[in-house]
Amino acid sequence: MLERILPSCAAVVESRVDPPEAELYPQEAALVTRAVASRRREFTTVRHCARLAMSELGLPPGPVLPGRHGAPQWPGRTVGSLTHCAGFRGAALARDTDITMLGIDAEPHSPLRAGLLDAIALPREKLRLADHRVRHPEVCWDRLLFSAKESVYKAWNPRTGQRLGFEDADIVFAPDTMTFTARLLVPRPAAPAGTPPLPDRLDGRWLVGGGLVLTAIAVPAATV
Repeated sequence: MLERILPSCAAVVESRVDPPEAELYPQEAALVTRAVASRRREFTTVRHCARLAMSELGLPPGPVLPGRHGAPQWPGRTVGSLTHCAGFRGAALARDTDITMLGIDAEPHSPLRAGLLDAIALPREKLRLADHRVRHPEVCWDRLLFSAKESVYKAWNPRTGQRLGFEDADIVFAPDTMTFTARLLVPRPAAPAGTPPLPDRLDGRWLVGGGLVLTAIAVPAATV
């Protein structure tokens, strides 16, 4: 499903089950020694997906460990993103000569628990969601907003080192094209010397199907 909302240059692997052959490197296993069984399974499977994505790019398999702010660390000259929720695990990986910012997220297609929308949505976002609900009631717009903001963070943080809150991105959905735009509401950090300035907005795509909400952001290298 994720390959439908990501460019073809990205290696995408997903799974709806936890395959018995999935294993962890010792460094990875040490991170979940005290986790419950369900957490260990999703942690293991999503890294199994990541290693299959590495193979698709011709890279040797290796551990996927958290770096700064918990973002996964990827092999040199690549960018990637992981996601997992009940019944779904996915990984996307690309060479940084093709994509420089990459974020994916999967969520169950069900409403957020009571009160959570107020915690994640700007007032203007809530107004827009109310209109979308009238026109497209088949979509859980609050859950889609949550997923889009997760994808924004996953794309932005590894590239910039900047942490974002839910209030730091203003998301506008285009239901007809199943796309969205995220306008960043925080000062952009300085780009490294010799590189273009960081964007002030990120464009993404979304999909609803199979009981899931999926969002993805992939910024082409030529635009950053």
